Amino acid sequence: MVEILAAGNHNSSLDEIISGKSKMEQISVLDIFKIGVGPSSSHTVGPWKAALKSIAELKEAQLFDTIRSLEVDLFGSLAKTGKGHGTGLAIVLGLLGENPVDIDTTTLFAKANKVRAEKKLLLNGEKGLPFDTNKDLRYNWDKSLPFHPNGLRFTYNFPDREPLVLTYYSIGGGFVVQENEPLVSNPVELPYPIHQASQLLDYCHSLNAPVWKIVYENEKSWRTPAETDAALMNIWQTMLNCAYRGCHTEGELPGGLSVRRRAWGLNYKLSGSREKSSPEEWLSMIRNSNPTFHQVLKWVSCFAIAVNEENAAFGRVVTAPTNGSAGVIPAVLLYYLCFCDNAKEEDVIRFLLVAGELGSLFKKGATISAALGGCQAEIGVSSAMAAGALTECLGGNVEQVLMAAEIAMEHHLGLTCDPVGGLVQIPCIERNSMGAVKAITAANIALESDPADAKVTLDSVIKSMWETAQDMNLKYKETSEGGLAVNIPANVIEC
Repeated sequence: MVEILAAGNHNSSLDEIISGKSKMEQISVLDIFKIGVGPSSSHTVGPWKAALKSIAELKEAQLFDTIRSLEVDLFGSLAKTGKGHGTGLAIVLGLLGENPVDIDTTTLFAKANKVRAEKKLLLNGEKGLPFDTNKDLRYNWDKSLPFHPNGLRFTYNFPDREPLVLTYYSIGGGFVVQENEPLVSNPVELPYPIHQASQLLDYCHSLNAPVWKIVYENEKSWRTPAETDAALMNIWQTMLNCAYRGCHTEGELPGGLSVRRRAWGLNYKLSGSREKSSPEEWLSMIRNSNPTFHQVLKWVSCFAIAVNEENAAFGRVVTAPTNGSAGVIPAVLLYYLCFCDNAKEEDVIRFLLVAGELGSLFKKGATISAALGGCQAEIGVSSAMAAGALTECLGGNVEQVLMAAEIAMEHHLGLTCDPVGGLVQIPCIERNSMGAVKAITAANIALESDPADAKVTLDSVIKSMWETAQDMNLKYKETSEGGLAVNIPANVIEC
């Protein structure tokens, strides 16, 4: 029996944004694609960012200097699968003032273990406080907050005033909302506001423009074209580096399941080399290898598995739109660059623009949180994003782009999230491979189809996904209380 705790201050906008139904949100492509640390955007990156936000709130209230102690409470899915997802580790690092974007990932465990051993931390790198991870970091697995399964609460204590209690929700994809904060994200005036696929379709028709150009115009509301290009190429370079590391790292993943890395072996069999030249030389070698159809399929799986093995090992990844589904987009983009005729590096920007916009449609109309919608919200959404983006780069029109995204999601509807031991390993890593292959298949079907014959629209499938998410049994929403998770024994990491 899970106890639902009372809510604090909020407004109706909070319910809308958390449920995915808000028309207030303005989401940039760079909100969908974020550089962070594995293994989970909602259970690792989100809580990490919440810890950093709590420190900023503390300083804004001018209470930082007088704090005496603090406690952190995790609720719902964060509590149930938090140890396997490294939630505690992420919170500790956030409280230390570390940033998931640029922290040296080889130092994660050493820094968190130092806090655990010494039972104290240096808050934001400035103020020493007692902090016992066994007592002050509480996993309330039998309690949940009312608005979202991924709730967490920071309680800052003082000697001469009431505690400051800050509640946050990690709502998927690294997005974090505070219980009482204004909830209009990225408040800018977009030339082409898009909340449904039908609107995107209308803009493309009225302006006689491809999808990527419409999205690019909107991105100008946040930054210059040169800044957008540089940021997206940095996203791509991070994806490429991640795939490369995954293909050249042997060993066993952390967490107690004794899952061995497979991408390095696949890479060796396909390339015949274990040389660690550079990501660019590795990419060139694959492009010039003249693979068979069977080998191309193996490469796609290798790319996806490599990224998510890195994710499972607390490596640096790009949320796309989540960490658990981080392998699908780079796998399909690598497929395009390596094996499709006339592919160019500059197409990367077009690919990411289209994929990012499709991801935002799912976030606005449904959810990208597995704790709210199951794995259809992660692998399903990433597969749809990749399918539409690949279709655009292969010359498809807007109708075919939307059709490809619809096909990919249609065949992920109802996919549950049942991570064994709360770890993003089984079945998560292989699911990225399957999502990538489905995306490529969906793109090929759409490119050879007349969208006028389609019976299901992308808006319809997004609506169906949200309804499916609401109907899905709670135990299949990233709780590790159903499916595979209860049929395979597992030990989990602790922080």
